[in-house]
Amino acid sequence: MNSIRVFLVAVILAVFTLFNFVAALRGYQSSMQEAEQLFDKQLLETAQIIANIHTENTASNINQKSHIAFQVWQDDQLKASSSNTPNTAITTLTEGFNYSNFEGYRWRTAAYHHPQNSHWVLAAERTDLRFTLAENVILESIYPILIGLPVIGLLIWLIVSHGLKPLRKLADEMAHKQPNDLSPLSILAPRQELEQIVRSSNGLLERLETSLQREKQFASDAAHELRTPISTLKVQLYNINQSLVAANPETHDISLTVQRLEHIVEQILALYKNSPDQYNASFTQIDLCSLSQEVMAQEHSRFNDKNQHLEFHGDMGIIMGDRFALTTLLQNLLSNANKYTPKDGSIKVSIEVIDGQLSLTVEDSGAGIPNDQIPFIFERFYRIGGDRHPSGATGCGLGLAIVKRIVDLHHANISVMPSSFASGTAFKVIFPLSQQPQSLNHNQRQV
Repeated sequence: MNSIRVFLVAVILAVFTLFNFVAALRGYQSSMQEAEQLFDKQLLETAQIIANIHTENTASNINQKSHIAFQVWQDDQLKASSSNTPNTAITTLTEGFNYSNFEGYRWRTAAYHHPQNSHWVLAAERTDLRFTLAENVILESIYPILIGLPVIGLLIWLIVSHGLKPLRKLADEMAHKQPNDLSPLSILAPRQELEQIVRSSNGLLERLETSLQREKQFASDAAHELRTPISTLKVQLYNINQSLVAANPETHDISLTVQRLEHIVEQILALYKNSPDQYNASFTQIDLCSLSQEVMAQEHSRFNDKNQHLEFHGDMGIIMGDRFALTTLLQNLLSNANKYTPKDGSIKVSIEVIDGQLSLTVEDSGAGIPNDQIPFIFERFYRIGGDRHPSGATGCGLGLAIVKRIVDLHHANISVMPSSFASGTAFKVIFPLSQQPQSLNHNQRQV
């Protein structure tokens, strides 16, 4: 908005200044011409006055510093003159105006022939002095215009600001809308130019509201329609396995496929729930240290299945966040470490307060992530090595995308680096602290 205002003020002021400059230039030129004619008229009148005065002496009180000079000639003889003129005629003995150079100056001359006594009176006036006098008079009339330009610029600024006020109100209302607020704009009686913008914006908001309502309905339907048959299929597979005398590898493969399908559905719904336009969480103060221990206890069985060594180091740190979203973040980071860490491997979770910020690090002793693939791991459905990862881990490629979404929603930062083990990867999330903790509780837990 400021750029539009500055642009309009600059353009209007530039046009106004240019117009005044051209007008002043033309006025200056015409004024100088009129002043020149006025000075010439006065110079001629001076010559006529001298012609009617009987003088045959040199006017010694008129020296080279004077701006007036004269000569009186009769029959090619110099009868009288001012002391600042040479002994020769300062101009030709022809009636009219001319220019002449003497005494180190340039002079404007006038020749007048007196018809009664046949005298030629040659009067002269210094051009530099008459030019300075005329210029001073003209500039005195231009100075107020130049001095008034800042005042005019300020008035233009105020007028343009007032004219852009409805647009500024529209921009402010749009800027303060929450991601889930798709109500129509409430600007009353907008200007004619803005009416179409407001109408189009409200139409767009209405279409977005309709689209989001359809999306919400689809998510709700998908959660019901997909979870129910998956649950039924799991029950039937369990019953089939119970009825079999010996384990059947085919039913085992089907069970793994069903588990993967269930995981994909849950991850898609989690990704939808944590999208910015659907995020309606009420942030509360959360002790990330305690929450991490709870999640690790819940996920304990999957680490036992691979005989993995799980270690925790924590400093109590209070952050503002959504408990469900942070639980999902921890679950996905731990699940990712569990998948890509081999049996008998090590996984460590660390929480520490550094420079007024809370650092959460989840690192493993797996194979690690190639540097050229790190920029892509937070993209949806991206998996390192595709669906045929050397570790044999299954997944849908949404876990880290959800992690990144939750990190952004909490105004945190996430980075990927080598782990402190001989091999593996470390994910470090930096959260802003809600407040400085009252005390530090150094806990260490090994599973």
